[in-house]
Amino acid sequence: MKHTLVALVEDKPGVLNRVASLFRRRAFNIESLTVGRTHEPDVSRMTILVDTEYTPVSLVEANLSKLINVIDVKDVTHTPTVMRDLALIKVRADASDRAEIAQLAEIFRAKIVDVGVDSVIVEVTGDEEKIGGLVELLRDKGIVEMVRTGQIAMARGTNGVNEYETNKRIGGNGNGQHA
Repeated sequence: MKHTLVALVEDKPGVLNRVASLFRRRAFNIESLTVGRTHEPDVSRMTILVDTEYTPVSLVEANLSKLINVIDVKDVTHTPTVMRDLALIKVRADASDRAEIAQLAEIFRAKIVDVGVDSVIVEVTGDEEKIGGLVELLRDKGIVEMVRTGQIAMARGTNGVNEYETNKRIGGNGNGQHA
């Protein structure tokens, strides 16, 4: 089974390496790992899709929580979440193919973000199934290159990673103000 973990971490050099090294040392399999800044200065957010077929998710979560630069970790697998992935897909396309590719993109609420002499680049966001569906249809046209971001996730409503703990851990006073 796959689990989605969200971790808030200090935005410092080497944090990503420590997290990846933990997964390597413990033989946890990462399906997807994305990292980006948050609205809080000095805090980054990791979304980790981990295969828990051989390792209990509680063990993965506990090991992550022990890392020095990890502020908070939540398993959002069974929480109502919004999950998205972004893909850029470069497809062979001469002038006669562009209209059909544009129609496929429209069906998937994707957009063409670049047009070349013999190719187009399609940008699509959504869940894995949506992106996979578009990829399968474009495969017949001739995919030249593709890149995906990996999944990001955010709990719906006011449930989320504990901001009070975030502020307290990185030197704040618990009310959003840093000391």
